Amino acid sequence: MTGVRRMLLLLPLLALFASQAEAQAVPPLESIQSQAELDKVITTLDAALFDAYNRCDLEKFASFFVDDVEFYHDQGGVTLGREKLTESVKKNICGKTTRELVPGTLQIYYMKGYGAVEMGVHRFHHPGHEDTEGVGEGRFVHLWQFKDGAWKITRVISYDHHAAAK
Repeated sequence: MTGVRRMLLLLPLLALFASQAEAQAVPPLESIQSQAELDKVITTLDAALFDAYNRCDLEKFASFFVDDVEFYHDQGGVTLGREKLTESVKKNICGKTTRELVPGTLQIYYMKGYGAVEMGVHRFHHPGHEDTEGVGEGRFVHLWQFKDGAWKITRVISYDHHAAAK
């Protein structure tokens, strides 16, 4: 077998191992021993979630939510289910809005036997249109559950949306 042929056969395996390693890069709930470790886990998950959101990587974005996620939004109402949430992001967000976590606002709390609550403030930018659309700001609560070897969001509350102070 030639080196090129061997490499072509190994590429799918390498991709599989890389995706598994990425999925396991965040430790399970039971191995977290301190608030600092929990903060690191949830901060890492938040960054990955919103990197997918900002890049409109809908498959990756959807992977952060349970099938029956509940999303409560003060202006948009209630969205039930991962499929509907992902479709809503595709229709209303992709290419129109990017999210930025406001530094110093993140609060993370341990939920025994379940996961964590994440709260904070984030800003929403409209690339190329900020002169006309401005920057929005709002508060959020994410309820993270660790189950079946993965961290997923089960509930979202997104509220207090307003124009960000300049």
